[in-house]
Amino acid sequence: MAGNSFGEIFRITTFGESHGEGVGVVIDGCPPMISLKTNDFVHDMARRRPGKRLSDTPRREEDKVEILSGVFEGQTTGAPITLFIRNKDVDSSPYEILRTLFRPGHADYAYYKKYGHFDFRGGGRSSARETAARVAAGVVAAGVLASLEIRICAFTLEFGGIRAVNINPDLIDDDPYYCPDPAASAQMEEAAKMARKEGDSLGGIVEIHVDGCPPGLGEPVFDKLEAELAKAIMSVGAVKGIEVGAGFEAARLRGSQNNDPLAPDGFRTNRAGGILGGVSNGDQIILRAAVKPIPSISREQDTIDREGHGAKIKLKGRHDVSAIPRINPVLEAMVRITLADHYLRLKVMRQFVDPTV
Repeated sequence: MAGNSFGEIFRITTFGESHGEGVGVVIDGCPPMISLKTNDFVHDMARRRPGKRLSDTPRREEDKVEILSGVFEGQTTGAPITLFIRNKDVDSSPYEILRTLFRPGHADYAYYKKYGHFDFRGGGRSSARETAARVAAGVVAAGVLASLEIRICAFTLEFGGIRAVNINPDLIDDDPYYCPDPAASAQMEEAAKMARKEGDSLGGIVEIHVDGCPPGLGEPVFDKLEAELAKAIMSVGAVKGIEVGAGFEAARLRGSQNNDPLAPDGFRTNRAGGILGGVSNGDQIILRAAVKPIPSISREQDTIDREGHGAKIKLKGRHDVSAIPRINPVLEAMVRITLADHYLRLKVMRQFVDPTV
């Protein structure tokens, strides 16, 4: 199975399945002398871990990160870093039905057609469980970016059709849905409660802000920063769309409205979302990700079996009502990984131009 790696210089390769021994990541290209200890992972892994909301899966994993290589005496050595997260709360019995039936909306059908054989337990490789490894890699990427003081924040803009209106960034971390609007968050909780009661699921929109990103990250043409960020975010299973800056709204504007006027003290507006010509311009980077509803639901659905015969399916496994908000720290991690890679690319380019840099 190809396609498990991301990045050019700071390169990550994730491995593992939902109901296997665990999931993990190998990170290549991380510079030496970066402080890294097991306690550094606790905060971000806890933000992704379920158990805070009615929308969360009943599955309970410790998500303790083990450092297997690439770190000595609390500092990275420049060697490949291997991080491992063991699966400890596994129950594969509800998934036996998937030996013969495909879940609508899930990867089962496509995986079967491509590979002919796949791990269907809890989604196997296509499970959101894989994203735990990405969050761990994001912690290492944060260490690479530490000297730049870049701040990355993902928040729930919309959930189940309920949209945050009064945005207060100070409330995000303490809100169960990582929503900056308490009134909207309360409605989101009610929507999650109703969806679970009805055996259904919900989607939404996550907005991501990057503050303090220096100008110069990104490459022209195929490796534009927004293209790399789009790939990073779209590589997360439930994401089906992405906007940068004004996004689709820009299609309805004239150039005179969409252009961000320049002034001696910076840009007067930010419809570009902090990226021009594929390169960061020093302004706030603004991204929005459209997240589809979780496909594994307990309502009866039409499907087919592996022989192509029509069938009905009703799932009993432990599932989230929505990928939001547990996906939020995953998206933050993917942005960190992308920026760390491009920061190291920029350093290499500048050293090539001026070896004294």
